[in-house]
Amino acid sequence: MLLPCEVAVKGLLPPLRAALAKHLMTKYGLKQVETAKLLDVSQPAISLYNRKMRGKALDLEKDMEIRGLIEKMADALAKGLSHKEYTLMSCEICKAARAKGLLCNMHKTLDPTFDIEKCQLCKTTTLECLG
Repeated sequence: MLLPCEVAVKGLLPPLRAALAKHLMTKYGLKQVETAKLLDVSQPAISLYNRKMRGKALDLEKDMEIRGLIEKMADALAKGLSHKEYTLMSCEICKAARAKGLLCNMHKTLDPTFDIEKCQLCKTTTLECLG
């Protein structure tokens, strides 16, 4: 039985980093190395995000609310962001994605015993990240 946070780490975090990298490099003209440093990942990881070889499980930018949160987070990263702020903004994006049911199919893929129809856990407003 997987926890929602485990599904988010496997299915949401790579697409989030890919979207952040795209925004940082497009809006701020950052190089892959600079972007990697801000996201605390390797430069090859950024290259894989750019070539859509990693972080393609979800298109987070299709949802306008989540896209706005990603852009806000990328802007904050470019200006300097504390670890606490980074964590809180990541959790905010995760909560929005879960509430919209964006991780349900991924949860089912990762855990075939998971019953999407019976689970409403992520769609409740009381589920909080521990970040």
